[in-house]
Amino acid sequence: MTIVMIIAFCILMMIAVPVGYALIISAGVAVLWNGYVPLSIVAQQVYDQTQSFPMLALPFFMLAGTLMLGGKLGTQLLELASKAMQRWRGGPLSTTVISSVVFGGVSGSAVANASALGSVLIPWQKRQGYPAPLCAANNATSAVIDVLIPPSIPMILYSLVSGVSIANLFIAGILPGLLMAAGFIFVCWAIAVRRGYAVRDESTRKRDLALLAFRSLPAILLPILIILGLRFGFATPTEVAVLSVVYSLVLSIFFYRDLTWKRFCDNFVEAGSATGVVMLVIMGSAAVGWVLTFDQAPQHFATWVAENISNPILIILMMNILMLIIGMPLDLPPSILLLGPIFVPLADMIGLDRVQLGMMMVINLGIGLYTPPIGTTLFISSSIARAPLGATTKELWPFFTMAMLLLIAVSFIPALTIY
Repeated sequence: MTIVMIIAFCILMMIAVPVGYALIISAGVAVLWNGYVPLSIVAQQVYDQTQSFPMLALPFFMLAGTLMLGGKLGTQLLELASKAMQRWRGGPLSTTVISSVVFGGVSGSAVANASALGSVLIPWQKRQGYPAPLCAANNATSAVIDVLIPPSIPMILYSLVSGVSIANLFIAGILPGLLMAAGFIFVCWAIAVRRGYAVRDESTRKRDLALLAFRSLPAILLPILIILGLRFGFATPTEVAVLSVVYSLVLSIFFYRDLTWKRFCDNFVEAGSATGVVMLVIMGSAAVGWVLTFDQAPQHFATWVAENISNPILIILMMNILMLIIGMPLDLPPSILLLGPIFVPLADMIGLDRVQLGMMMVINLGIGLYTPPIGTTLFISSSIARAPLGATTKELWPFFTMAMLLLIAVSFIPALTIY
C-alpha cells in the first residue's frame, strides 16, 4: 500500500492538488488498492486527529500572535529593532533578523513572519539604498528564525508525532535560534562591508530608545513566560496557549488601548484560516501515517538502514540529505508529519536524542521554505520586493551557507540542543 500511496501522492502534487487533499486522497487510494481494509478507516483517522486536546494549542497560539502584531505593538517592535541596529554596518538588513527573533516569540509561523515583516521592512530597506533581491533574500531566510524561537508551530507538530515534550522542544530551540540570528547578522555586516554600504548616522536618544523598549517589553516577555510556565509545570501547552490569548487581549485593551471590535474579528478570522490550513494537513498526515504503520514502513526502513549503513554519522548525513530534498517541494508542516514517524525509530536505533532530531528537522525543513523550486518565504519576499526570483536566489547563498553550518553543528553537537 505504501508504494501505491507514494505514487498517488506524487501524481496529485504534480497536478497542483493542495497538500492536505493530496494526503487524504492518496491514503484513500492505497486503502482501496489493498481491498481488505474498509475505506472508512481513512475517515476515522482523519476525525480522530481532531480530537487531540494538545492540538488546541495551535489555534490559540496563532490567535495570540495575530492579536499582538495587529496593532501598535507590531509597529513599536519594528521601530525598536530598526533604531537599535541603525548605527551598525548593514543595520537596516540586520533589523529584519532582530525583528524575526522578537516576532518569533509571538507568531510561531515563518510564513506569517515573512509577510508581516517583509511588507514593512523591505520597502524601507530599498529606500535606504539596498537592492531589492538582497532585501528579499534577507527577509526570506530570516523568517525561518521564527520557527526556532518559542512558541513554534512546527515544534508542536513534531511533538505530536514523536511524543517529545513541547516544553523540552521549546527550550531546545532557543540557542539554535539565537545562533542563527547571530550568524545572519554577521552575514548582513559582511555584505555591507564588502559592497561599501555606508552607515546612516541617525542617532537616537537613549531616552527614546528606552521608552520604545519599555512599550515593547510586554511582547518580549511573552516567550519567557511561556517557557517558564511549561518548564515548571504551571500549565499544559494548551493552557499556556489560552493564557497567551488572555495576555494579548489584556495588553491590547488596557496597555495599548488599540483593540477595536473590527480588528478583533479580523484577527480571529485570520487565525482561524491559518489553523484550518494546518489542521487539514495534520488530518491528511494522520491517514497517511496509518497506512505507513499498517505496512510497518518505518520499521522496515530502519532495518534496511541498519543492515546497509552501520556508521551513525553516515545515517545522520543521510537523514539530512533526505530532509533537504523533501523540504524543497513540500511545505514544513506536512514534511514534519510525514518524516517524523519514519525518522524517530531510526534515531532511537542509533542513539540520537529525539529532541536533537526535532531541532535537525525544524532547521533542515525550514531551509526548504526558501529553497527553490517551491520556497514559500522566497516567493513571498520576492513578490513584496518586486525582485526577479533568479536574482533573489543568487543573494540567498551567504545566508544559506550560514544556515547549513548551523544545521551541521546541531546534527553533531548535542550540547546545542540542551533542554
